[in-house]
Amino acid sequence: PPPPAPVVTATVQQGDVPVLLTGLGTVQALNAATIRSQVTGQLESVDFVEGQDVKRGDRLAQIDPRPFQARLQQAQAQMSRDQAQLKNAQVNLGRNVPLLRKGFATDQVVTDEQAAIAEQQAALQSDEAALDAAQVQLGYTTLSAPFDGVTGVRMLDVGNVIHPTDAGLVVVSQVQPISVLFTLPAADIRQVQDAMKRGEVKAVALDQSGDTTLDTGRLLLVNNQADPQTGTIQLKAVFPNGERRLWPGVFVNVELTISVVENGLTVPTDAVQLGPHGDYVYLVGSDKTVSVRPVQVGRRQHARALITSGLAAGDAVVVAGQYGLTANSKVVEVPLGQVPDTSPAAAGLLP
Repeated sequence: PPPPAPVVTATVQQGDVPVLLTGLGTVQALNAATIRSQVTGQLESVDFVEGQDVKRGDRLAQIDPRPFQARLQQAQAQMSRDQAQLKNAQVNLGRNVPLLRKGFATDQVVTDEQAAIAEQQAALQSDEAALDAAQVQLGYTTLSAPFDGVTGVRMLDVGNVIHPTDAGLVVVSQVQPISVLFTLPAADIRQVQDAMKRGEVKAVALDQSGDTTLDTGRLLLVNNQADPQTGTIQLKAVFPNGERRLWPGVFVNVELTISVVENGLTVPTDAVQLGPHGDYVYLVGSDKTVSVRPVQVGRRQHARALITSGLAAGDAVVVAGQYGLTANSKVVEVPLGQVPDTSPAAAGLLP
């Protein structure tokens, strides 16, 4: 009889198996704002360092406030003058009304003074609006961070005149938390929506190779429209990004856990072979004899196949060295790496 064939085996594992959907996406700042000036003036100071963490309300730059302070003082002076005139008109009216009753003043004088008071009151309302506008303009001379984030490259230096039409001073990006916009086939919408109805959907961000976990977060939303040209739909997930391993503009893979198969059976994907009648594995018996066992594969993920029928927990299956095996072949278990490559390509039968 031929000698036993060296093979590598694995045991069928049983446990809770997460059902995953994987999509490719791009990391995006949860919020990003270009800091622009709303007034024209000379940039007096820049109060941040490029790449610095900033908090909401932190001053980023100061524009020369003197012209705007002068306009504010002018508006205050105009209001004071109109208030004095209104007070004087009210005093005159209060003096002439009793005189009118006694016949010592005319109706025309009282009417003119009442009109003057109404005019001064309208002027005061205009003064108040001008004063508010001047205060707003003065406030625009201080550029502040709109939210917690990280500053980017400074686009304007101290001493330059900054305009509202400029490209901006700096971009502030919020990276904690951070979001990832990714796509899935439109056919997966129903599964994702069903998972969201059951509760929070776990999302895991992986690097482009899919081997390294970068962060764990949750699914935020499914876009309200699919792309009919590509047959995909966009989704957004949010991650705390505590270690800042996610950065805006980077491509990542996102895995969504849409359900969990309880007490599922899994084997390495290398154990599953494709034959004319479907998937099968080589099952190793207690006497080290293999048999061909048809199996049903639910899904493949993370180099493991979920077996829905055909195997039981604890069964031993061949994961390497299958070439040349037949039913009732004798095998001997060897460590991984000691199985000779007897594939047709290695034998020179294939190009």
